Amino acid sequence: MKHANRIMTILIFVFLYIPMVVLIVASFNTGRDITQFESFTFRQYEAMFKDRSLLKLLGNSLLISVLASMVATVFGTVAAVGINGLNPRIRKTVMTLTNIPMTNPDIVTGISLSLLFVFVGSRMLGQKNSLNFWTLLIAHITFNLPYVILNVMPKLKQMDPALTNAAMDLGCTPVQAFFKVTIHEILPGIVSGAIMAFTMSLDDFVISYFVSGNFVTLPVEIYTYTKKPIQPKVYAMFTLLFVTILVLMVVMNLIQLRADRKKAVSHSAQG
Repeated sequence: MKHANRIMTILIFVFLYIPMVVLIVASFNTGRDITQFESFTFRQYEAMFKDRSLLKLLGNSLLISVLASMVATVFGTVAAVGINGLNPRIRKTVMTLTNIPMTNPDIVTGISLSLLFVFVGSRMLGQKNSLNFWTLLIAHITFNLPYVILNVMPKLKQMDPALTNAAMDLGCTPVQAFFKVTIHEILPGIVSGAIMAFTMSLDDFVISYFVSGNFVTLPVEIYTYTKKPIQPKVYAMFTLLFVTILVLMVVMNLIQLRADRKKAVSHSAQG
């Protein structure tokens, strides 16, 4: 049984990562045909860095991702602290409502937000072109919030509430206790939530497609490339994005592992 499980695990990883291997190999290929590797070259990466329009699109994506992840991390952390302090029954209900956006189809979320922005912009603000940078940023913050809350909540549950009470007994105000004690204890969850929010925002296409307006991100623009032969320099861009997200996910897991080990050592010392 264990042998069969190992084989299935290997097959799953092969199925998941073979397309990325093909993409990475194609980014170093001198030819345009991905089925035939002619010779190794960095020409595609050179062409990518010389393409100002492509770099501008990447800059747009990074700008939105950084801002959205930062704002979502702040609001998501505060929301998680508030939810954690609720009555258990109410907390369960609120968490169910919070998790719905993650299970909701992206196309439904995108269309709903687009209709909302158009309605508010045209009826309340009198704007004809109501979809812009700000609507895209708000949309990204909206769908990132549940991921931040989901990462912070377990850390709040693992935290000993006596630590906060002890800090206030020693003279800290609730706000000081939050920044000096609570933030320190839940920091791994905050960092994990921020990294996840960044990665989700960076590669989002469906929601961005409906709310971007005149502020176009890289995933939205790449969609137009599928209607014609893709230039090899785009393979290089895809490869760099994949490596960036892979590094961020590895860092997130290392932070989580370090926090778990620190918690285990603390518990063993107390025992």
